[in-house]
Amino acid sequence: GPAVWLLGVGGLFGYHFFYFLALRNAPAVDASLIAYLWPVLIVVFSALLPGGRLRWWHMAGAVLGMAGCVLLVTGGGSVAFRAEFAAGYAAALACAFTWSAYSVLSRRHSAVPTDTVAWFCGATAALGLLCHLAFETTAWPARAGEWLAIAALGLGPVGAAFFAWDRGVKHGDIRALGVFSYAAPLISTLLLIAFGRAEASWVVAAA
Repeated sequence: GPAVWLLGVGGLFGYHFFYFLALRNAPAVDASLIAYLWPVLIVVFSALLPGGRLRWWHMAGAVLGMAGCVLLVTGGGSVAFRAEFAAGYAAALACAFTWSAYSVLSRRHSAVPTDTVAWFCGATAALGLLCHLAFETTAWPARAGEWLAIAALGLGPVGAAFFAWDRGVKHGDIRALGVFSYAAPLISTLLLIAFGRAEASWVVAAA
């Protein structure tokens, strides 16, 4: 129905729209850190679901995960929030609320098959193309390797991941999913280290 389409397209498109808007209007570190409030928001919002109940260990896990994310994103230092980036910070916060609301509300539509996500992705891609043509300058990949990287990005993190996430939030422990989501920045950092793009440090170990 219309509500399912509004939730699916609004969640997928809204998340990316606000995230890219945040990156354009605030430092990447600040924007990423604010946007990564979505896992802890999922844990909190899950209490609003029928039969939902938060225990202290859910919140403790979410707070610890957030602390690890702060360490990774800031490199163990502090992030200076400045007023001139207020629009970017607001967009990053909207990004966090959009994805957490989409994830938790999807639970209420568990009867909708995961295959429907393909249509949501298609609508999101169409809206993204319109926004790109309206607000950005087109830059085509210069080498075959870049085309392959884009294809891999579409098939994996921006493709299959949405199907897996839909399945998880509809049929899994949504509180645990919120906490486990903080593994994403850690795994990405470990991959950067493995490919020689970053150095191992006490910050990574602590996170």
